[in-house]
Amino acid sequence: MNETASLRARAEIDLAALRANVRVLRARASGAQLMAVVKSDAYGHGAVPCARAALEAGATWLGTATPQESLALRAAGLGGRVMCWLWTPGGPWREAIEADVDVSVSGMWALREVTAAATEAGRPARIQLKADTGLGRNGCQPADWPELVAAARTAERAGTVRITGLWSHFACADEPGHPSIAAQLTVFRDMVAYAEKAGVEPEVRHIANSPATLTIPESHFDLVRTGIAMYGISPSPELGTPADFGLRPVMTLVASVALVKQVPAGHGISYGHHYTTSGETTLGLVPVGYADGIPRHASGRGPVLVGGVRRTVAGRVAMDQFVVDLDGDVVAEGSDAVLFGPGDRGEPSAQDWARAADTIAYEIVTRIGGRVPRVYRDGTADGKSAGS
Repeated sequence: MNETASLRARAEIDLAALRANVRVLRARASGAQLMAVVKSDAYGHGAVPCARAALEAGATWLGTATPQESLALRAAGLGGRVMCWLWTPGGPWREAIEADVDVSVSGMWALREVTAAATEAGRPARIQLKADTGLGRNGCQPADWPELVAAARTAERAGTVRITGLWSHFACADEPGHPSIAAQLTVFRDMVAYAEKAGVEPEVRHIANSPATLTIPESHFDLVRTGIAMYGISPSPELGTPADFGLRPVMTLVASVALVKQVPAGHGISYGHHYTTSGETTLGLVPVGYADGIPRHASGRGPVLVGGVRRTVAGRVAMDQFVVDLDGDVVAEGSDAVLFGPGDRGEPSAQDWARAADTIAYEIVTRIGGRVPRVYRDGTADGKSAGS
């Protein structure tokens, strides 16, 4: 018996596809190194197995948002360079330093905390200075850059830090030709030049995310940071599908049909009776809901492949389940209901669900919850679900 047959639902993760995507992105990177971004549990795919696969395919860096994510990679035995960038006061600076994690510094408060932690640890911290070149989120404003660079250089001369990188992030890289792209590149080059004139000798300079890696070669510098594209999802659907970029979706979300029954015409379906059967029909119960990450906003619109036919969510998505109208077809309980995947069986894509929920495909895969086991293909899995 198929070992997955008894699962209520599963997210199948194709690590061979992930490796192939990394190789495609490396070829696009114009000779720059590649950072595999595995934040948010690798966008819902499972950080440790995906990080391993990415390194096997030639990634030289791993990127996370939080220090806890970086420390978890180290605890799992992953080597190589690891960077994290989302810090708050009082964070685990010393633990990150002792785990050889490169940490991002965007302001003076962070530099003060990381230098104090390095003194306690008795070893220099590897830091990367982040420039706000126009995104307006994290990063140091150009007006404050001289102060931060000067203080970081003073700490470097004192032996408490080593400045390993200078970096920034695009606001509109998924809109090629947007005027902010050229403007940010100009600001980034100027801020890098200022830091280097002040004596900073970075190992890597980087600003390119997934869309920039695919479409803005002049942004590649020494390193590109690929997140969503590594998982086979187009970062800019307006410019092309995953296949257009040579990428393959890594996650396939499948549930096991829990019940099939016949109902009469005029039968209300799910909360609020926003869907009523137009005639006598059969219904299929799909046992996943918004507690599993299925967007309630896709009620009445979300696509799903059941019995080899694309259906649409009938009525509201509930916490643990939703219904599809099978139009009189009879489907066996236990059959697969495929919500999204690469399309090999005619199933919808994560982008189809994004359209149905008025969001982006990043959110669709990232929100799939921990009670949906991750099942890894190709024999390199650790056998654990993403939430364990």
